[in-house]
Formats: sequence, C-alpha cells, structure tokens
Amino acid sequence: MIDRTHALPLTKQVIALGISRSGIYYTPAPPSEADLALMRRIDALHLEMPWWGARGLRRMLAPDFPGVGRRRIATLMTKMGISAVAPQPGTSKRHRAHPVYPYLLRHQTITRPNHVWAMDITYIPMARGFVYLAAVMDWASRRVLSWRVSTTMDSRFCLEAVDEAIARYGRPEIFNTDQGSQFTSADFTGLLTAHGIRISMDGQGCWRDNIFVERLWRTIKYEEVYLRAYATVSEARAGLGRYLTLYNTRRRHSSLADTTPDEAYFLTLRSPLRVAA
Repeated sequence: MIDRTHALPLTKQVIALGISRSGIYYTPAPPSEADLALMRRIDALHLEMPWWGARGLRRMLAPDFPGVGRRRIATLMTKMGISAVAPQPGTSKRHRAHPVYPYLLRHQTITRPNHVWAMDITYIPMARGFVYLAAVMDWASRRVLSWRVSTTMDSRFCLEAVDEAIARYGRPEIFNTDQGSQFTSADFTGLLTAHGIRISMDGQGCWRDNIFVERLWRTIKYEEVYLRAYATVSEARAGLGRYLTLYNTRRRHSSLADTTPDEAYFLTLRSPLRVAA
C-alpha cells in the first residue's frame, strides 16, 4: 500500500509494489448533483423492490429521469454497492481470487446472544455526496454491536468494526456475511479464523440469508436517513450514532417478545429463536 508519509519516494514505492505510477496521482471526480439525485432515488426503490436490476429500475425511473439508460443505472448501483437480490449472472461483487465459504445457518436454531453475528454494508445518501455504513449485528437479539462509516468501500472500516465488537463482547461461534470482496479478503477472513470463529457466507444473490441486517438497513433509512440531509460526513456519523443508540435501547421488536435489542442481548431471550433460512 502506498504510504505518502514514508521516507521512500512515491516513484520508488510504485516500482517496489509493481503498480502504475499514474494511479497514485489520480483523484476521482465527485458525483454530479444529477447523479446524487438519481442515486438517492435508486436507493429508495431498491429498498422497496430489491429484486429489480438495472433494467427494471430504468423503467421505474423513466417518468422522473427521462433519458437515463440502463448502463448508467448499473454503474451507479456498482458505486453504491447494491445489486438485484435474485441470482443471475454478473450480480456478484466478490473477488474471483478470494475463497467463498458455505452458508452455515440453514436450519439452525439461533438460541442465544453471541451464537451468530452478521455483518453487511449499505449506502447512506447525504445532501451532497454519500457514505457507506457497515454494522455488526447479533443475530438472536438484533443488537448492533459495532458500526463504522466510511467514504470508500475498502475492508479497513469493516475490520475496525469487527475488532471493536470482539474487544467489547467476546467472539461469536459463527460470523455471517455476503460474498462481497471486503468480506472474502484474506485480511477479513484471517481476522475471524484467528479468533476461532466459523465463517458463513450468503448464497449469491440470496438476500434472505442475511435478512435481519437487511431489515436493519430498511429501518435505519426510513426512520433516520431519509428524514435528514446530512451536510457532512461527521454529521452523518453523529446522526447514525444517535439513531443506533435509540435502536438498541428503546426500539422494541415484536419478534423479541416486545423487548429491545439491549434487553434481549443482555438478559437473554426467554425461548430459542428458530431462524428459517
């Protein structure tokens, strides 16, 4: 990785790493106002109809965004880190060189906190621009154990969130994610295996395999994000932090016998929660 603070000149660093010299000076252009408006609308439609791909979304967007083509929508979906949930060629975002682990939760009875943790990443629109939110959730209690906000979709903020969750709450028996390249990377899987955690990954395009995190994203966006217009990354981080504290401590779930995630996590569920996956 390039280190701009290192004593070794950048030109020699790129030679040592075997990467293009021009790449270290490239600064991507920020998205236009038109693209940001389109991305916010794509995000809202994807929450309502996650089975729609770029073709279906183009038809849905045509009345408000005439002339927007399928390829532009597909490009923005990739930037946002979303895809249609139905299995189909080309929708996987995993790195082909990274190994994929089997899904371990099918027919499992999730009986207690720290049995299974799950993690995912979602796109968060702001007034100008956007960020990504990663969260670690305890499957049985729905409690958000840790979270991070980032302006890029690399694995570092995911690793930080997992490190924090393990440091504060110990380790789960199983850790479930999708097949995104952040989660299949050697750094991420190595962190889990170093702690003796079994790795589980959703089937390609199978959103129901991680359904509780998907429901969390929908809740956060309709109850917090879409009601705000965060002006800065720090404002987004503060707003999300306030909401996630409320979610853990005050939002009661009928599926948890009307307890909060905090109560379900710390007091233990009265009866096992059977998860059909």
